[in-house]
Amino acid sequence: MAGLSAWIITRDRAGNLSQARGLTEALGLVPDIKLIAPTGLAQLLAPYGAPPGVERFGQAGSRFAPPWPPVAIGIGRTAVPYLRAIRRAAGAGTFTILLMGPRAYQSEMDVVIVPSHDGRAGANIISAPLAIHNFSPARLAALRAALPDALTALPSPRVTVVLGGRNKAFRYPPRDHARLARALASLARLGCSFLVTPSRRSHPELMDAVLEGTTGAPRIIWNGDGTNPYPAFLAAADLLLVTGDSASMTSEAMAAGRPLFVFVPEGTPGKFARLHTALFATGSARPLPDIVETLELWPAEADFATDTIARDVERRWRRTAPSAAPAI
Repeated sequence: MAGLSAWIITRDRAGNLSQARGLTEALGLVPDIKLIAPTGLAQLLAPYGAPPGVERFGQAGSRFAPPWPPVAIGIGRTAVPYLRAIRRAAGAGTFTILLMGPRAYQSEMDVVIVPSHDGRAGANIISAPLAIHNFSPARLAALRAALPDALTALPSPRVTVVLGGRNKAFRYPPRDHARLARALASLARLGCSFLVTPSRRSHPELMDAVLEGTTGAPRIIWNGDGTNPYPAFLAAADLLLVTGDSASMTSEAMAAGRPLFVFVPEGTPGKFARLHTALFATGSARPLPDIVETLELWPAEADFATDTIARDVERRWRRTAPSAAPAI
């Protein structure tokens, strides 16, 4: 598939874009990222319905008009109407791939990539133990070779803290914030420094807990201004601490090959509980205790499954388009 052009249809979310870049890089595709932001009924009805009328789908001069791409990758439920419309317009001429999508219409896609903890199976399903992303071993090695002085000046062990926030599964009651603050304070007492990066979902009380827990310790906390230093923070870590409300963030942390603490908030975790169980079974990740009594940097294996998933996608594509030539 190397050299084929691919439309990437996704909302502007860091986890989505990381998955898109990871898959396109592993396949050697030439990406054309088409960010979508459906509102109103189009957002509420997705994955059902059609692309929003404002897109002028299929009309000359619109973002979604012929020539149709050899490959279209959609991420999340809001991308499903677009993939279905492309399939109707282009037929078998476009190979459709859905990531992070719902069960609805999955049979209409050529490939659906889902996390193993979703428990789905089918002829077009690729079940992945962790989320796809673009933090390959080569990329992390390059980042480690060029760490900014401000990061290398922090004393080891450096703890990279990656924050999610409230979602449908995790409520984050006040006792969660207190629990996280205590755990961070115990790491600070053991001589750790901290690199902290929030996400768009990180609520103020969660940030307050991190500020409280790391008070007095050497630290760098990204405040949202400028470029997110997350890639460098990930590469610089001696130890990682990630909130367990995001499959993408925990998957990226697993690629670093460093010990990983997962802070599991209270809530109704559902499929997240299966993800956490799988993570802890690897031995590289452990649940964050309320108090870290002794600092142990246990052995951890880097886990980057994106290349394996990409080869599976390519095998399936060859069965449907064995004579397709690269088209850029």
